[in-house]
Amino acid sequence: MIPAPLFKLITNAAIIGIVFYSIIIHEFSHAFAAYLLGDDSAKRAGRLSLNPIKHIDWFGTVILPLFLYFTAGFIYGYAKPVPFNPYNFNNLKRDSGFTALAGPASNILIAILFALVYHLVGFIPVVKMVAFYVIFLNLLLAFFNLIPFPPLDGSKVLGMFLTDDAYYKWTMQERKGMMFLFAIIIISNLLGLNLIGKIVLPPVQFVMALLGVS
Repeated sequence: MIPAPLFKLITNAAIIGIVFYSIIIHEFSHAFAAYLLGDDSAKRAGRLSLNPIKHIDWFGTVILPLFLYFTAGFIYGYAKPVPFNPYNFNNLKRDSGFTALAGPASNILIAILFALVYHLVGFIPVVKMVAFYVIFLNLLLAFFNLIPFPPLDGSKVLGMFLTDDAYYKWTMQERKGMMFLFAIIIISNLLGLNLIGKIVLPPVQFVMALLGVS
């Protein structure tokens, strides 16, 4: 029997480590998809790598999440955006959308992999707990990023279906989109509305049910 404090320490450390690396895989997947589609910008910038140092934004990946956790009680952060030049693609809108989609898709695949771990090795309490939260948090990351709001990945996926003129106007919102998104997250949490959670949690719970994880 593992003492409760040690059990909590082991599970938290494992969850944080695996989810952190899941974010790295998310960013690598963007870079790899862009490379396969004809753009080597990420490779030339050293981002076609699974080395975490290549992807960490010290403010967005470390300082901001810790600050928000201890002040507002929730975690929000980001890694360095993967550079890509859509004009290197054969089809600008389509391939930009596929490049964006690769990140959330990688998190869904990680969730499926850990669902197998959950079912095959779930008789070990530590493994079951870690697998559950890795699945939940990867699905949360995937569906959050699929929200069609600039600069999230979902905005570029939506862009695949827009006219050229609408796409240009839509992508112009990316610069101020992060500020609006950040404000929505903070204000909705302070007011107890949890708007993002109401959007993201239903598909997360649906997929977890499909995977038989509860």
